[in-house]
Amino acid sequence: MTGIVQTVVYEKLGDFFEENPSVAKTIIEKALLASKARKAAQKARELTRRKGVLEGGGLPGKLADCQSRDPSECEVYLVEGDSAGGSAKTGRDRRIQAILPLRGKILNVERQKHNLVKVFQNQEIQTMIRALGAGVGNNEEDEGAFDTSKLRYSKIIIMTDADIDGAHIRTLMLTFLWRFMRAAITEGHVYIAQPPLFQLSKGRISRYAFSDEERDEIMEELKGDNPNAKIGVQRYKGLGEMNPEQLWTTTMDPETRTMLRVTVRDAEESDRMFEILMGEDVPDRRAFIERHAKEVTNLDI
Repeated sequence: MTGIVQTVVYEKLGDFFEENPSVAKTIIEKALLASKARKAAQKARELTRRKGVLEGGGLPGKLADCQSRDPSECEVYLVEGDSAGGSAKTGRDRRIQAILPLRGKILNVERQKHNLVKVFQNQEIQTMIRALGAGVGNNEEDEGAFDTSKLRYSKIIIMTDADIDGAHIRTLMLTFLWRFMRAAITEGHVYIAQPPLFQLSKGRISRYAFSDEERDEIMEELKGDNPNAKIGVQRYKGLGEMNPEQLWTTTMDPETRTMLRVTVRDAEESDRMFEILMGEDVPDRRAFIERHAKEVTNLDI
């Protein structure tokens, strides 16, 4: 039966393609694209192999690695921009903290689900894959798929500016992790750093606030019994405005910092939300925004 079916399908499909060359061209292009995507994914996985000293070039050049080789105590900061990356490299604990500066906004992988070649050829994404060293892809049957046991760092910390652009970059990073390194999120390895929004000063006293409400409370405390006391308020536009000591004290010191761990309550709902907010269906996204616009309380406008 197999031979008979193959013969009939081959003949009829051949006739159909001759009469519909545009359809044949589309199928061939998709097949070639899928082949390129498989090769690009394989190349990306091969990049995660940590090379020895004699081989060289195993890790991305912009990664400032930590001294420890114990993944359980190591953490890597994915930092927005080279400026903030420079401050973070200077202010960090070099023994356990690695810094990976990323240039601007990475590729929105949700809109490239059908063009994996473009995803794996993206320079910033390649850099993240190589730095983390645990493979890429959520298909457990696929050789080289993402494996948290191979992670070089137990904590992956996304550190972006505390503004709308920073939130967008953070969302793009989370989208990539969700689509290609989902276990890192579901197993609790992904965190979001919480840099301050304001620095308030009165004389030699300096305090930091992480919200408008906290800023107002600190201002009242610093004024004390003198409502006319002059309080200096600096609104941080980005991480690069903080010097290394300030960045360490407010955002990176394990003893004093505040971080949010990224968790997943409902994987199916999370999947749907990434598709709505980051996908190609603009009408669906517009409808979602219109339904929930009044619920937003922290717009930075």
